Amino acid sequence: MSDDPGPKPLVPYSHLYVDKDGVSRMKQCALVDYELKSVGPADPQWNNKMERGEATVVFTVQPVGWIGDWHENPAPQWIIVLSGRWWIESMDGSRIEQGPGDFSFGEDQGCTETDRKKGHRSGTIGDEPCCLMTVQLHVDPQREPCHLQ
Repeated sequence: MSDDPGPKPLVPYSHLYVDKDGVSRMKQCALVDYELKSVGPADPQWNNKMERGEATVVFTVQPVGWIGDWHENPAPQWIIVLSGRWWIESMDGSRIEQGPGDFSFGEDQGCTETDRKKGHRSGTIGDEPCCLMTVQLHVDPQREPCHLQ
């Protein structure tokens, strides 16, 4: 490895959160709290270590044409796209599309139903299933966008 590891990383993610009025919104955020550190005898690497806690890992495969009508995430959770593509739409009308390697944080628990909308909608894009890995955190949701850095 060279002596210069480069600048501290800034890794983007989308955050689906609930505002003070109970409406789900989408905000672009970034993981920025990186530390250059070795893991064993390996060269130093940039690590962003999240708070330790219990979690449940769930793998899902959404079939071609799958649509999840208005619903809340079951828990605050990291959602990582492994293959395929999907979209997410929040109550305020924001919509994102994600593919392999993209990830988001779903934290829309406790929304107030408005115009028959509560939480978010999501669905697959294209002619292949979307494979996701979720890491559900056993924590209370926060109503602050980008609080995970």
